[in-house]
Amino acid sequence: MNEIIIENREFNGIDFSEKQIDKSDYENCIFANCNFSNSDMSNLNFSECVFDNCNLAMAKIKNTAFKAVGFLNCKLLGLHFNDCNTFLLAINFKGCNLNLASFYKLKLKGTEFKNCNMHETDFTDCDLTGSIYDNCDLAGAIFHKSILEKSDFSTSWNFSIDPELNRIRKAKFSSAGIAGLLDKYDIVIE
Repeated sequence: MNEIIIENREFNGIDFSEKQIDKSDYENCIFANCNFSNSDMSNLNFSECVFDNCNLAMAKIKNTAFKAVGFLNCKLLGLHFNDCNTFLLAINFKGCNLNLASFYKLKLKGTEFKNCNMHETDFTDCDLTGSIYDNCDLAGAIFHKSILEKSDFSTSWNFSIDPELNRIRKAKFSSAGIAGLLDKYDIVIE
């Protein structure tokens, strides 16, 4: 925990890639149109915060806490969420670019991904029970030894999930998405 607590503030249009963000705990804050690309956000605590239209591409988030944090229309390219503090981790994404992000071994039960691009995103060994993938492009996303039970993929596309290597009991898929469960068999579905 940092010594300074910043509450109920809005940060708009700040370029944190040039000016380091203060080492503080941020509670109920809004970050709008901010640039965090390649910045060091390590050891910060964000609780009930919103990042709206921000660029966090390749930011360092070692031991960063995201507690009830929403990302709206953000660029999160290559972000390693697996490096962040997992205590009370709760995050949701709407309209985000999560290409090349990593969620390796995280417990993300009930996480919502809505209108997101997640090309080559790593979900290896994740617990994604009850998660929602609403209108998401999952081209090349990696699901290996993942728990996807009761998750909803019915409106998403381009995923490849091996039912023999992942737990998918009671997960929802559209009839068009069934091909993503049969990729490894190299069969033609018409």
